[in-house]
Amino acid sequence: MEPLFTDHIFLSRLQFALVTMFHIIWPVLTIGLAMYIFLTELVWVRTGRKEWYQQARFWSRFFPLIFAMGVISGIPLEFQFGTNWSLFSEATGGFLGQILSVEAMSGFLLESIFLYLMVAGWQRFSPQLHLFATGMVVLGSILSAFWIMVANSFMQTPRGGQVENGVFVVSDWFSAIFNPDLFSSFPHMLLACLTGTAFVLAGVAAWHLLRSLHTEFYLRVFKTMVAVGLFLALIQAGTGDLSGQNLSRYQPAKLAATEAFWDTNQAGQGAAWSIFAWPDVQNERNSVELRIPYVLSMLATHNPFGQVIGLKDIPRNERPPIVLIFYSFRVMVIIGMLMILAGTLAALAWRRGLFHPERIASNRKLLKFFIWLAPLSIVSIWAGWIMREVGRQPWVLYGMLRTKNMASPLTSEAVGLSLFIFIVAGLLLFGVFLFFARQILRKGPDNGTLPPESCVIRRPS
Repeated sequence: MEPLFTDHIFLSRLQFALVTMFHIIWPVLTIGLAMYIFLTELVWVRTGRKEWYQQARFWSRFFPLIFAMGVISGIPLEFQFGTNWSLFSEATGGFLGQILSVEAMSGFLLESIFLYLMVAGWQRFSPQLHLFATGMVVLGSILSAFWIMVANSFMQTPRGGQVENGVFVVSDWFSAIFNPDLFSSFPHMLLACLTGTAFVLAGVAAWHLLRSLHTEFYLRVFKTMVAVGLFLALIQAGTGDLSGQNLSRYQPAKLAATEAFWDTNQAGQGAAWSIFAWPDVQNERNSVELRIPYVLSMLATHNPFGQVIGLKDIPRNERPPIVLIFYSFRVMVIIGMLMILAGTLAALAWRRGLFHPERIASNRKLLKFFIWLAPLSIVSIWAGWIMREVGRQPWVLYGMLRTKNMASPLTSEAVGLSLFIFIVAGLLLFGVFLFFARQILRKGPDNGTLPPESCVIRRPS
């Protein structure tokens, strides 16, 4: 077995993973931030209160920057299907190529067109027309997410066709698009975008509140994101439960690896869930573990005695990397629990009257908690994505096409060089983002900003 860093397939996988992890930040923030801008603008249109207009104007300064980061990082991501995974593109291009084209011509195009109108139209359009443009940006971003998740879900649970002579031939487009994984993964990912953005904005607001900067402005952001974030985090747990049941039904190897579950439970015996374990892959056991009886059966089947397939009943060459996805899943869950805890503590502090402009800065520990949760919310999305994608291995098209057979015939030196260039370019690009984001934050909200005279909402006296 050749060392990993001289294996061009491993390097191609690593490159795709790192570019994806960098790229995924920006669509997540695009969807969540667009929704927040739309809601604040909607409140302004409905009430005429200028503070909500100021919220929409300030956060819309970030949106083009984040959108541009998504476009720039997304282009090399899609190019890799041709450069590093040409055999996969040839095998599945009849379906995935069409889906990605639909995404570009619907969601991305809609978002791009109305983004200009949203950014440049504040003083040109009526409030209602500008709100419509912002709503179309939200719709475009959600459409893009939908079609991307269609493509990815198809790779998880391929339906609507079969592989003939190494090529997937579609016989039922409806089944291929609306495959079993889509119904749990799309809501879960959409909620992850909204929840992650809520805690990022709450963290940015907490940082300013801790320093008593623009307190009234950021307190409004903080209150809104605390309420929304707690609500969404609780719903997210429910969609995660649905995902677990789908894994049990369609991807038992991924479920068993996620839980480091080795022995299929017998009839009348519930499967235990491991809170913590250290999987010993070589000896097919957990050298250390802390388990709760019956819980895994309940999570996977909603039956305390439901059967869960163990790893020993799955051929070794069809098992995903166990340690990585076992801990990735737990990182995601722990951060999700921290989000719920933070939201609950904030709700209690709010109820006690501590969310007053003169008192909010005294909640130092709570505000620092939210500051740390801002980057951790992105880490939780990364962890979930690692569990989802690595857990599909060794299949690139689950049960049909193996990853090792789909890579382009490249040298490890060529892939290693491009990987190095992508890492350097990503770091530089992220530095550019931080520079411009810092400039926007340093300038701060203009509390004197008023709606243009032509756009002032006039209500009957």
